[in-house]
Amino acid sequence: MKLEEIRSIAKSHHINPGKLSKTQLVKSIQSNEGNFDCFATAHDGVCDQVGCSWRDDCFESASRGAPS
Repeated sequence: MKLEEIRSIAKSHHINPGKLSKTQLVKSIQSNEGNFDCFATAHDGVCDQVGCSWRDDCFESASRGAPS
């Protein structure tokens, strides 16, 4: 998902995206939704959050070593 889309989602959750990174924004959204703020932490390719909206992006970001 592109950063602009994520910023739009963040705003819909009343989160000010400011200069937050993609990882920081997604973690903020996850937390705001009452979920684990675990985006980009599946470094071993394993995640039990099968219903997560961010799953595909998470694995990709984790494999690239996305900054938090």
